[in-house]
Amino acid sequence: MLTVFMIQYHMQVNRNYSINFGVMIRSYLQLNKNLWIVTVTILFMLFSCAGPSNHAGKTVFKYNEAAGISSLDPAYAKNLANIWACNQLYSGLVKLDDQLLVKPAIAKNWKISDDGITYTFTLRKDVFFHDHLMFEEGKGRRVVAGDFVYSFNRIIDAETASPGAWVFNYVKMENGRASFKAPNDTSFIIKLSRAFPPFLGILGMQYCSVVPEEIVKHYGKDFRENPVGTGPFQYQYWKEGIKLVFIKNKNFYEKDANGNTLPYLDAVAITFLKDKQSAFLEFIKGNLDFMSGIDPNYKDELLTREGQLNPKYKEKIYLEREPYLNTEYLGILVDSSMESVASSPLRLKKIRQAVNYGFSRRDMIRYLRNGIGTPGVYGMIPPGLPSFDSSRSFAYEYNPEQARKLLIEAGFPNGEGLPDITLLTTSEYLDLCKYIQHQLSVLGIDLKIDVNTPGALRELKAQSKSNFFRASWIADYPDAENYLSLFYSENFSPNGPNYTHYANNTFDEMYIQSQSIVKDSLRYQYYREMDSMVMKDAPVVILYYDEVLRFINNRISGLGSNPVNLLDLSRVRKE
Repeated sequence: MLTVFMIQYHMQVNRNYSINFGVMIRSYLQLNKNLWIVTVTILFMLFSCAGPSNHAGKTVFKYNEAAGISSLDPAYAKNLANIWACNQLYSGLVKLDDQLLVKPAIAKNWKISDDGITYTFTLRKDVFFHDHLMFEEGKGRRVVAGDFVYSFNRIIDAETASPGAWVFNYVKMENGRASFKAPNDTSFIIKLSRAFPPFLGILGMQYCSVVPEEIVKHYGKDFRENPVGTGPFQYQYWKEGIKLVFIKNKNFYEKDANGNTLPYLDAVAITFLKDKQSAFLEFIKGNLDFMSGIDPNYKDELLTREGQLNPKYKEKIYLEREPYLNTEYLGILVDSSMESVASSPLRLKKIRQAVNYGFSRRDMIRYLRNGIGTPGVYGMIPPGLPSFDSSRSFAYEYNPEQARKLLIEAGFPNGEGLPDITLLTTSEYLDLCKYIQHQLSVLGIDLKIDVNTPGALRELKAQSKSNFFRASWIADYPDAENYLSLFYSENFSPNGPNYTHYANNTFDEMYIQSQSIVKDSLRYQYYREMDSMVMKDAPVVILYYDEVLRFINNRISGLGSNPVNLLDLSRVRKE
């Protein structure tokens, strides 16, 4: 048995790292803790016969993750850093393309019942988990429908404590169990408690990745650092806080239009430099291939005032810009039953509207953000979603005369007698808030600014202890319902995301009705009407709709961009 194991291992290593060395050693030793001699023998054979590893001629995509990665388990893919890493290692039933359209992944097709409740997926037969010793002969096992039953139940299991458990809130419960069924190896059925059109898009989230039960149970909590999925890359090495390496999954099921197996890259290497200025310098030197977003420390170095790439870098890098599903706004607590609101001037709709008309978002974007972002003059729904409507009649363009008129109608001409208004923010947005403060002062509105830590501001907002606060909303899934849920009265914080405590019976009725509308075009019409309704009542002041900025080394092609800023390296090439 020992001889066979060593021969198989040596053969696998010589097949261009088709099995992860570290995973094999740990797996085998955990299966038989007394075989420490095996380790010494294997190491001797590996380095005396196979020779030193050589990455010459290999294409390795390199990027830095300043925020760090806490887990490679898709059950905990909550923040962007974890999501990016998991997207290379795992796949699910469906995926989203760069236009946020739902496309097949492990499910080659699906059918949704006319009532929008039953989802039936037909799985591909050529999808395999990454190679691992826990599988027969150390090869990857074929994915079957039962794997999805296990994976989805694992997400909602209280013992897993996954922050993604909410994605299955609409799944029907039958005899205490979620309605996930696998009639056979290639059929997977989900039943919802009621229709929820965004559900298919939600299944494209990393939480909904498929994982192998035997591997997860073998590693337990250590699965976070011993991941096995079906994605374009597989785990190779992780020194936390230093470096993370994935290598090409040669058994990946996707192919390009010419029938070539994806991915094109041989490996992905992630570093964890916390200092963004240092990471920027590494990128400029060509030691990193990609950089997402921009830091104020080097904003003016990389971008012109108009938000274009500084011409001096055009020989080295190029810039991709895309609307980002992130709406930055100021929230206003409008719950008149609360004592703090009853004494606030913002309880008056005309004052809230005056604030909306009282500053130029376009100048703010141009001068304070180097043209990055779209001025938030429309509504809560951002560009990048099909239900966004830039032609709507109700928009908050800068109009100081209209603002003054509203102040007069509210009983405060030129702001006379208007009590002070305090805005809570964080240091990151202090320059924007000071800009608004200055422009509103011209109208006679005295705005005070209270700077808090991000954690403190989140708590004050959630507990409804601030009448006026800065906030943002990044879409969890690509449907406008995600944004409109912030104004549904059943979602009052702290039990939901309605931090303004906005309540409107007509809005609530339309919100409920929209969720039963399967036809997209009709549902989008409802979304636009609800969005305009909220803007007229003005419980929020939209600042801007953010953008995805990707600075990419000229050696890289095929990276692209998308409104959820998802990193997909399966079709990337490197010269």
